[in-house]
Amino acid sequence: MKKIAVVALAAAVMVSLFSCAKKETSSKFILGLDDSFPPLGFRNESDEIVGYDIDLAREVTKRLGLELVCQPITWSMNLQELNTKKIDCIWNGFTMTEERKAAMAFTKPYLANAQVVVVRADSGIVSLADLAGKKVGVQAGSSAMDAIDAAPEFKNSLGEVVEFKENVTALNDLEIKSIDGVVMDMVVANYSIKQTGKPFVVLSETLAVEEYGIAFRKTDTELRDKVQKTLEEMKADGTVAKIDEKWFGTDLSVIGK
Repeated sequence: MKKIAVVALAAAVMVSLFSCAKKETSSKFILGLDDSFPPLGFRNESDEIVGYDIDLAREVTKRLGLELVCQPITWSMNLQELNTKKIDCIWNGFTMTEERKAAMAFTKPYLANAQVVVVRADSGIVSLADLAGKKVGVQAGSSAMDAIDAAPEFKNSLGEVVEFKENVTALNDLEIKSIDGVVMDMVVANYSIKQTGKPFVVLSETLAVEEYGIAFRKTDTELRDKVQKTLEEMKADGTVAKIDEKWFGTDLSVIGK
């Protein structure tokens, strides 16, 4: 009788362990993003999350047999969201800084970018030096803030640095003259000016040259490598070029370069 009970208990434990293993293996790919970051990831008129990164991710997950879930996050908390497993990756125009590379497992770069300053066309500001004593906006927790911090002479020349939750609000404040400039990603700035037609210009001087990558937890290198391999296949078969053409009008990708 005891023997039967032991066998039954062992079987129950095996079933339980098998069930737990099944629960831990998810067919979902949860992508963390700032959903107000066009053209990389943002909400359209129908409140759907769309964008360049979303199109890339949708094709990658389709080829990997995974369900794409786009999860908006508080951008300044992105690393915490990743490490607590609320998301599987950060894929949203995410700049590859040394600090971030030390904390996360990145793919190879897939898009080139630079940190630039957007000003009103009628402001008379044509250089970084012209922003001396001026009020400049920046997204909190962004690489734009890092670029400002990495240029102490420029930062010390400014009258004030104002942090915003996202770039959309910063650009709105620029339009109503509450601030004099916005430091932001060149890719995002150029797209925004083209789409909105607002009277803004991008200064020709850049604060920093950088690259975008997709960030995973340090322990998730297997998933990272699968995504990297799939991106390279998409680049080779022309899929990436089509997505680039849709959002930028030209192929800007640096995948495989």
